[in-house]
Amino acid sequence: MENYTYNTLTLQLEWLNISVESTYALFLLLLFFYLFIMVANMSIAVLVFMDKNLHQPMYLLFCNLPFNDILGNSIMVPRLLVDMLKPPSERFISYYECVVQAFTTHMFGATSHTVLMIMAFDRYVAICNPLRYASIMTNKMVIKLTVFAWGVAFVLVGILLGLTVRLSRCRTLITNPYCDNASLFKLSCENVFINNVYGLTFTVVLFTGSIGSTVLTYARITIVCLTSKNKSLNSKALKTCSTHLVVYMIMLLSGMIVIMLHRFPQYSDYRKLCSILFHIIPGSFNPIIYGVQSKEMQKLFAKLLQKKTVPLK
Repeated sequence: MENYTYNTLTLQLEWLNISVESTYALFLLLLFFYLFIMVANMSIAVLVFMDKNLHQPMYLLFCNLPFNDILGNSIMVPRLLVDMLKPPSERFISYYECVVQAFTTHMFGATSHTVLMIMAFDRYVAICNPLRYASIMTNKMVIKLTVFAWGVAFVLVGILLGLTVRLSRCRTLITNPYCDNASLFKLSCENVFINNVYGLTFTVVLFTGSIGSTVLTYARITIVCLTSKNKSLNSKALKTCSTHLVVYMIMLLSGMIVIMLHRFPQYSDYRKLCSILFHIIPGSFNPIIYGVQSKEMQKLFAKLLQKKTVPLK
């Protein structure tokens, strides 16, 4: 029979079923990407706030993504790197730290969707109502959209974790390299039907709202571009919307793969790896995509490089 330990405050984390050599290689890879995510996203955020030319709604709303990537990865990746260097029998985490990590992990995923939703709205207004853009996308509106993005995610995730922490625990093994809601409520021997129902509702509402709003927004933008003979407008729409769409698809596919693999226990190692990559991949690509596509950021980077270049005498 299984030994049950009730409401213990010390939990054990599970790791990937890989060799020691592969673990060290993965450690170096994750460390590199973590440092890149921190430097790249912080640099983008600092540049936007320092340069007045970038004080536009599009860039101010985009700054939510770097902050979200920094927050989501700072809570999860450093702890993951430390645990990778420990033997399996010593990979412990306190219950309270586990709850905080799970909350931050789900906030990262939910906020990624809501932030990209408000960015899609900004592109819709800019392309479909260009003459009214300045009057609609005021600083007050930017603040409202930002509060909406973080507030909706906070409420949805707060309920999700609230339903889990109410449960008593009879197990101690987290079947994941880091804590999330599913691995937490699986510690309980109580009926978790409500948790499963809300978890499914949470996912459906978030994905339906995200995908639905993005599809409607881009459908309207496409109609405007097809009916308009303004080449400048169409070029602007293609450039800004393609950037947003690429970022959105990377985030969406990364999340959907993890959700799908949850349904196949035989692929648990792939699920664990993909759940790590869900944090790493969007956080790495977002600053690259926006930095490369934005003319304003390209000009600013060029100016900074010129200032640092000392002419030879």
